[in-house]
Amino acid sequence: MNQLQTSDYIVFFVYLIAVSAYGYYIYHKKKSSNISSKDFFLAEGSLTWWAIGASLIASNISAEHFIGMSGSGFALGLAIASYEWMAAATLIIVAIFIIPVYLKNKIFTMPQFLSKRYNDKVSTVMAVFWLLVYVFVNLTSIIYLGALAISSISTLSFEWCIVGLSIFSMVVTLGGMKVIGYTDVIQVIVLILGGLITTYLALSLLAQEYGFGQDIFKGLSVLRTEAPGHFHMIFDSSHKYYKELPGLSVLIGGMLINNLAYWGCNQYIVQRALGADLKTARKGILFAAFLKLLIPVIAVLPGIVMYVLHNKGLFHAEMSDGGMVKPDHAYPTLMNLLPPGVKGIAFAALTAAIVASLAGKANSISTIFSLDIYKKYFKKEATDKKMVSVGRWAVVVSLTVAALVTPALKSLDQAYQFIQEYVGFISPGVLAIFLLGFYWKRTSAAAAMTGALLTIPISTVLKFLPVWTNGAFPDYPFLDRMTIDFVLIVIIMVVISLWKPEKEIDRKAIEVDTAMFKVSTGFVIASLLIMGILTALYTVFW
Repeated sequence: MNQLQTSDYIVFFVYLIAVSAYGYYIYHKKKSSNISSKDFFLAEGSLTWWAIGASLIASNISAEHFIGMSGSGFALGLAIASYEWMAAATLIIVAIFIIPVYLKNKIFTMPQFLSKRYNDKVSTVMAVFWLLVYVFVNLTSIIYLGALAISSISTLSFEWCIVGLSIFSMVVTLGGMKVIGYTDVIQVIVLILGGLITTYLALSLLAQEYGFGQDIFKGLSVLRTEAPGHFHMIFDSSHKYYKELPGLSVLIGGMLINNLAYWGCNQYIVQRALGADLKTARKGILFAAFLKLLIPVIAVLPGIVMYVLHNKGLFHAEMSDGGMVKPDHAYPTLMNLLPPGVKGIAFAALTAAIVASLAGKANSISTIFSLDIYKKYFKKEATDKKMVSVGRWAVVVSLTVAALVTPALKSLDQAYQFIQEYVGFISPGVLAIFLLGFYWKRTSAAAAMTGALLTIPISTVLKFLPVWTNGAFPDYPFLDRMTIDFVLIVIIMVVISLWKPEKEIDRKAIEVDTAMFKVSTGFVIASLLIMGILTALYTVFW
């Protein structure tokens, strides 16, 4: 029954009140008499390592994971977990080789890095580009999937869910980065505990359906027996879903490019660590890496459970729309099977994920707009008070625009794959510009501008050329297209930089030295533990 009971509403409102009250407490406890723009946007070093790690995950995990990733789990199985497990490995790389560069050079926004390393033209082009992607892809997809899920398990309409999520996110975001960072700790606790409870009950339900009582380990055994094809991490070229996850590209190809661009060159992710010292930032990133190992348990396994139950002849009506099976209905269908009270916990977990992610992205939108657009081009002498005011208006406007655009996304099937593919149009160029900017002094501003302008055209040509040539050109999987795009952009940028190098003075701004990359013994041990777990997982589920 698609209806929350009284006990569910009680649980949900306890969560809502707790988050709001804690956010209000943090805002007033840590509020200075004259809040600075750095304090509002970056929390000015006041976030602890556990708050940074929790905030990284809260900004990352959203409805696209609970709904979209469960949908992909239903359709193609555990292999979709590569996005999470390989992200854990990528976070280690980011902590060692990328975060130190930002902190050493006092970088607060990604466009600021581009301005400092290249010039204002490159910075502005990418700032506008990021703002458009964050509003029209990231915010809209999160609101859409969140509203879809909440309307599926309650009596609220899809439209009112959009309104409610947008307003709640505005309230959290307007308090600034400190409020977001510390309320994210509650959000992460709720979403992980709620997600684990949901997975536990899903496995119990499956075990019960097959006559094993409520033994979740028997439920896991049933999954392996009934859906063996859903427990392979690496697909060969003959696999039905090879184009979504093309073999070893999930380890060393496009997936690595996707993850490095996302975790290392992405404002709403990197921003969590930019206000901290290096030791604290690295601890927070490692904490986030450990949490990433858990995400497939709460986001992918429920989708595989629904696949097995669906194959057994159950929930055909719930999993269909217009006669077509809709994988993204898997998680909402499962949530509707939960008992009263527990359903409220799952509902709170889902809402926590959505709101935390929306707040993180909206804060980064306001940061880029305020610091890299407004102050640079509209009012260079703007006071801190004015900057904070502009930042808050940017939050309200961006979430309002996203909410108005959201209903247009109703035609999506596997939303998670859609998001990954189209965000992947820009990731190769972004990563090339940043990596060459970090580590090769000869990289010129002309090369960076060319890379920025060519990444989408190259991705578009690679995607549609097979259609335009009636199959004469290979139809590469999108992760492989990202690899090709990245390699081409790097080659083009190197050629341009060597052909017409700029003066040395134009490339002095970024400081990089080997001492920045030294790590503690504790960091090494934790990193080896993460890599050992990943090696074991890929060995078992290869």
